[in-house]
Amino acid sequence: MRNAIAAEARRLTNTVIWSWDGFRAAWATEKTLRQWTLANVLSAGLAFTLDLGPGERALILALGLLILAAELINTALEEVVDMVSPGHDPRAKKAKDCGSACVALAALAAGVAWAVVLLG
Repeated sequence: MRNAIAAEARRLTNTVIWSWDGFRAAWATEKTLRQWTLANVLSAGLAFTLDLGPGERALILALGLLILAAELINTALEEVVDMVSPGHDPRAKKAKDCGSACVALAALAAGVAWAVVLLG
């Protein structure tokens, strides 16, 4: 039992390390990740400043994190596309554009949530 717990603890530790490595690598090279992070810090600050209910605040914070997740997925997708298709290929463009659309839709969802919370 102890060995199983120790093995799971090691796996969890490795997962955290690899995730942090991925975030740091994207942070170092992706201006849009840094911009979305700043937008999220401002959004979270506003969410805690305004008189919002717990559900509204949770929605705003969760959607902000979803934008960052979408940006990281987009970054990973672009890296892989660039690796396997260094030349111009319409399929590579489509893949990259779809990744960008994923980020845009997540941002739109956060904007809609803010609009509903503030106007509703």
